[in-house]
Parts: sequence; structure tokens; C-alpha cells
Amino acid sequence: MTEEKRKLRSAAWFGGEGKNAFMHRSWMKNQGIPGDEFDGRPVIGICNTWSELTPCNAHLRGLAEHVKRGVYEAGGLPLEFPVMSLGESNMRPTAMLFRNLASMDVEESIRANPIDGVILLAGCDKTTPALLMGAASCNLPTITVSGGPMLNGKFRGQDIGSGTHVWKFAEEVKAGRMPVADFLAAEQGQSRSAGSCMTMGTASTMASMVEALGIGMPDNAAIPAVDSRRGVLAHLAGRRIVDLVNKDVTISQILTKAAFENAIRVNGAIGGSTNAVLHLIAIARRVGVDLSLDDWDRLGRGIPTIVDLMPSGRFLMEDFYYAGGLAAVMASLDGAGLLQRDVMTVSGKTIGELVDGAPNYNHEVIRPLENPLTEEGGISILRGNLAPNGAVIKPSAATAELMQHRGKAVVFENIEHYYARIDDPNLDIDASSVMVLKNCGPRGYPGMAEVGNMPLPAKLLKQGVSDMVRISDARMSGTAYGTVVLHVAPEAAAGGVLALVRDGDLIELDVAGRRLELLVPDEELAIRRRDWTPPTPPVGGYQSLYVERVLQADAGCDFDFLVGRRDAGIPRHSH
Repeated sequence: MTEEKRKLRSAAWFGGEGKNAFMHRSWMKNQGIPGDEFDGRPVIGICNTWSELTPCNAHLRGLAEHVKRGVYEAGGLPLEFPVMSLGESNMRPTAMLFRNLASMDVEESIRANPIDGVILLAGCDKTTPALLMGAASCNLPTITVSGGPMLNGKFRGQDIGSGTHVWKFAEEVKAGRMPVADFLAAEQGQSRSAGSCMTMGTASTMASMVEALGIGMPDNAAIPAVDSRRGVLAHLAGRRIVDLVNKDVTISQILTKAAFENAIRVNGAIGGSTNAVLHLIAIARRVGVDLSLDDWDRLGRGIPTIVDLMPSGRFLMEDFYYAGGLAAVMASLDGAGLLQRDVMTVSGKTIGELVDGAPNYNHEVIRPLENPLTEEGGISILRGNLAPNGAVIKPSAATAELMQHRGKAVVFENIEHYYARIDDPNLDIDASSVMVLKNCGPRGYPGMAEVGNMPLPAKLLKQGVSDMVRISDARMSGTAYGTVVLHVAPEAAAGGVLALVRDGDLIELDVAGRRLELLVPDEELAIRRRDWTPPTPPVGGYQSLYVERVLQADAGCDFDFLVGRRDAGIPRHSH
């Protein structure tokens, strides 16, 4: 006897001979879809963050066509739908403000429609976590397809990295070592093809996390956007999602605690963005996995950074792909016993099966474990009276000599205060100072903007100072670098001790000891707290909802009412 075909979720819309099924099928047929497409085959939603306002994702409409071919070949019906697109380069005050909103768009679009499985088309920084958060809450079969990085930037004979060289060149201009005309001439050379940032910024980090988690196809992390192999990957993902639906392999079966633990170790090995901390915690908690800052610190200890990419190193994502990509990195970790091999992936193979024998074609780009770029590459979690709930630092992008440091605080109350004050020639600041930026966290900005890297004062740049300790409740662009302590929790706007720091206070940083201390007596802090006034919250609209319900950085900055799975049951009829 043949096994009876499983009734799919979409049959609740398209199956049968009643009035509602008639309406659902009839209206869909106005697109020229033949009647036999509604015969019970899997309906695959293609969740697309294409937008011309999101340059990193502006090519995703073409990538969706490759997905559709694969879905059709495998016997499914692909239906593309748009969701809010978060463009890091254009959105103000920050794309992070809208990550949770986009995740709600994704979740409700999936649940409300006749979808059996979903392909997530992502690229720019926040689109990947937003889509995964929304899909995780629905718990259908899911595959993420990243748009891929741009080709290497080129400017006057050198490779330049998107984002990373903006910071470098801007500091060169401030220091008087680069003419403004040269700075402007680098614009087109930095971004010379479709795709996302080709440095190991947040976009490339999250594409790597997709592959490391097993929720994307092999080689998802690094194939350039304009390489034909990116289209092949999308095509194969289209085939594969139909198989996942037929076998009922849901996202929660892929995104397990072990998968997240692998991803954290991979993040350390690639020198990934600190933003991955927020996003992975938020994704994990949507799918029902308990992931914390302690996990990041525990699993990141002893993980060397072996990928020599900007902003930590020299090369770019195009070089990374040609060198062997993420599989080569994971093979190295596996050889050292640092990978959980039995974790299942959407490809149908385990992580161990995928990385066995993965070659490394360039030992400069992907270095041996015994000759790393940075010996301690994992994200370090700091605690102390200045960050009782935690703060993060990325050792691979920091200056070794500053990892243990004591200095006097130079305080900026908000980003406007920073811009007004930083280049004041009378500012009392030197290379030993600790720059402190407040009120740029989840509530304070609102949205937790990428302003935490705080470019140094022009007068110190002209003296040859290249790095200083900087502390903030903000985030830092994944393309930036420096000894920057971020995600301080609780943030200043929520009444964290950061709000009480004043000019001249001594601050002690000890990364090896995982400590961040404000060396001010408790009695003095109690006096300051009595005088502290919380910032006025936004009035009305989405920003008001955000400030009222957003969790702190240590909990992933999700909304408190979105944590956890709600699955994708069949909603009641609309007619």
C-alpha cells in the first residue's frame, strides 16, 4: 500500500469544493495560475526584502526567480510576497528600531496566508534576523537564502572594504592626511556591484550565521551576489524547501541549542560582528531556545579568529569564498573538537557531513588554528557595577594594549553632545582617556543606533593616536573596529549606572578578567541617582510602543510580547 499523502496547511484555503475554496482559488487564478496547481502540492512562500531603498537587497527580485524555478521543479507552487525591508545605509534614526516591526510583518504574513513552507530572502544587516525571528515564531519548514556580498571594493590600486574604509578614510581626512576630493572619489569604487557589505560586517556575519546554524544551504555565507553560483544556491534551495515540507521538517528542528552553540564558536573564528550577539539571542528565544550572554562568553573563550578579513584583518568576502568559505573554517573547528557534528541542517546532511574534507585553498585568508589572527577571537562579555547585566567587546577588532586599561571618563550625554563636543580644541582629553557615550541604547536613541564606535578627536588623530577605550549603550557597525565596549545593560535611559558617569570619573576595563568598573563610591552614585531624570519618551506611534516594550540588550532587544513560539495554526475564515 502507498502511504497516504499528508494534508498540507494550504489545503485549508485551496482544498475542497465549498464557497471559501472557490473564492481562494478563483482570485489566485487571475494571475494565470492553472487550476491543477491547487491540487494539494506544497505552497512555498518566498518572503522577499527586495527594495530599491535597501541597496544591499536591490537584486533580490532576480534571486527570487531562481528560487521559483527550483520550487516548480520539485513539484511546489512558489508565491512571492513582500515584507518591510530594512536598509542600514538609508534608514533613520536606525534600522535596528524597525527589526522587531519587520519580524511582526514576517510572522503575521506567514500565519495569515496559505503557506506550507517559506524561503527567506535576506541580505542587509537587520533583514536576516528580522526574517528569522518572524519565521521562528511560526515554526514552518524554512530556508534562508542570503543575497551575497559585493565584489571587492577597488580604489587606486588597493582593495577597500565597504564601511571599514569609510571609517578609515574619514579619520584620515580629519587628521589632514587625505584630501576631501580623494575621499569622495572612493565612493563608487567601494560599492561596485550588487550585494551587501563585503567586509565581515553584520551582513556577512549574519549570512555566515545562517550557514553555521544550518538554516541555509552550503556556501550561503560567501558566494558573491553577482556570481552565478549564488543563483544556483537559490535554485537548489527552492527544490529543497519542497522536500522539507513533504517531510515536515520545521525551523525548530533545525534551530536547536546545539546549532546556536556552533554558531557562536563560528562567530569567534570569523571575527564576526558584535551585532550577532543581539540577533542570535532574539532568534533563539523566538524558537524557544534559552540563549544568554553567558553562553556567548563560555563558548567564545579560547576560540581564535582565523579569518583574516576586514575590519579585523586584510581581506574581503570575495577572497573568503575563493579560499574555501565557511566550510573550511568549520572544518578547522571540527578538527579541534570545537564543533557539534550531529547538528542537522536544511540540506538533509549534518554539519559534520558538510564540513568533512572541506578544503582551504588560501592559508592567508583562512589561517591555521595554530597561527590565528587573534588568539582570543570570541565575543567577550564584561560585567561590573557599570554593566551589571553585561556588555560586549570584540577582541579581534581591539588593540591588545588597551584590553586592560584605567582612565578618566570623557562623557557625552547623547550623540548630539558628542558631535558638538568631540572636536572642541579645549576638550580635556588624551590618549589615556575613556570616551563614554550615553542614551544611545534601545530606549535612549530609540532603537540602539550604530554610533558606539565614536571616531576619535581630530587633535588626537593628528598626534598619531589610532585607538582609545570607548564605552556606550549603543551598537557599533560591524564594519568598524577599535577597543569599544558596547551594549552596556541596563542602558542609561533605563536608569543604568552608565547614566551616572561624569567627566573625570575613573573607569577600569579588564577584558581578561571580564570586568568593567566605574571607580566611584556607592554613596556618591546614590546621590547622583537622586538627581537623575529619565529622558522624555516619544509620544505616540511605533516609537512609543518600541520604548514601552523593548527588552534590554542582554535579552536581544526583542519586544517582551514577541518572545516565544506561537506557531502557524489555521486562522478562522475571512468570509
